[in-house]
Amino acid sequence: MKPDFPASGTRRLDTAAQTQAFGEELGRALEAGDVVILDGPLGAGKTTFTQGLARGMQVKGRITSPTFVIAREHRSEIGGPTLIHLDAYRLLGEDPEDVDSDPIGALDSLDLDTDLDTAVVVAEWGGGLVEQITESYLLISIDRETAVAEDPESEARIFTWQWRSGH
Repeated sequence: MKPDFPASGTRRLDTAAQTQAFGEELGRALEAGDVVILDGPLGAGKTTFTQGLARGMQVKGRITSPTFVIAREHRSEIGGPTLIHLDAYRLLGEDPEDVDSDPIGALDSLDLDTDLDTAVVVAEWGGGLVEQITESYLLISIDRETAVAEDPESEARIFTWQWRSGH
C-alpha cells in the first residue's frame, strides 16, 4: 500500500456515499499484492465499500456481491492491478477448519486467471482463510451497531482498519 494512506485508523461514515468515497480513497492507495479482509455483519456495507475501492483502482465491471459466484475478477482500465473480489465465507464452506491444510488450494480451486502477486484481493468474510496466503493484510472491521444504539434511525457505520501479519 502506498504510504499516503494511514496503516490504521477509525472513521465514522454516515452515508453510503461516504462509505464509497472512503473505499475510493483506499483503492487509490492499494498496490499489486495487497490483501484486504472486510469483516462485518450482513448489510454492513462491505460491497458498497468495495464499489468505491474499485473506482479508486479504476477497474472494469460492475461491483456486486460475490456471494453467488464466490469470486469476481475486475481488470484494470489503466494498467494497474486486477481486483479480485471474493466471498471467503462461501469458499470456507461448512467447516472453516478444513481449509487450514491448504488455503492456497482453496483459492486455486476458483480457477482465477490472475497471479495473486499482480492483483489486489478484497475478501468479504475473509477471516480464517485469506490471511493464510499472505505475509500481511489490511483488516477492515465494519461496525453498524454502535451508531444504531445511539440513534435507531442512523445509517452510520464505523470503519476500523489495521495492517496485520499473516501466517
